[in-house]
Amino acid sequence: MKVLETVDLCKTYGSGDTMVKALDNVSFSVERGEFLAIVGPSGSGKSTLMHILGGVDTPTSGSAIIDGTDISKLDETALAIFRRRQIGLVYQFYNLIPILTVEENLTLPLLLDGRKPDKRQLDNIIDRLGLRERLTHLPSQLSGGQQQRVSIGRALINNPALMLADEPTGNLDSANSREIISLLRKFNKELGQTVIIITHDENIALSADRLIEIRDGRIVRDERRA
Repeated sequence: MKVLETVDLCKTYGSGDTMVKALDNVSFSVERGEFLAIVGPSGSGKSTLMHILGGVDTPTSGSAIIDGTDISKLDETALAIFRRRQIGLVYQFYNLIPILTVEENLTLPLLLDGRKPDKRQLDNIIDRLGLRERLTHLPSQLSGGQQQRVSIGRALINNPALMLADEPTGNLDSANSREIISLLRKFNKELGQTVIIITHDENIALSADRLIEIRDGRIVRDERRA
């Protein structure tokens, strides 16, 4: 079953002679439970695509349909709610709230939604991430790898339809990078979480089940590896 479909997705900046096409009629779909890597050189459009799928930018034309909802047609308030509930975002630089503890950062999306955490689900995520002994720590008291684990847990807390990871290992050493990718794969395999990774790291890309390559705003390769 499709969890994501983009239809003729376009994004342009400027106009006339200075117009730049960041995305040029990008169309693809993702099945629930896929582990997909999107790659491309700097300026290829992959980050623009990530921002649109994550609901932090809007397309010039075309559609981005996530779990049956065309997010390109939502107003700002509805989009913010949908993003919080259905899209889990993992960033290169973690984006944790520095004055909140690990547990508070993990549960922040639920608290913003006016909901209490499900203790069983929260405990499951905490244990899978190996954060049990760090719950009262602040982000500044954690290593980079631990901070990224918190970021992953926060992205999962709402059981999102889609997890988007933007260069999730770009700020980590090789050992922590392998650990983070292993965790994402674990949640993909064991929980059926759909994961899309935007990366320039060839080793990460080759570990995915499917690879999409973007150049000059267009898909130039779409291959399944498993």
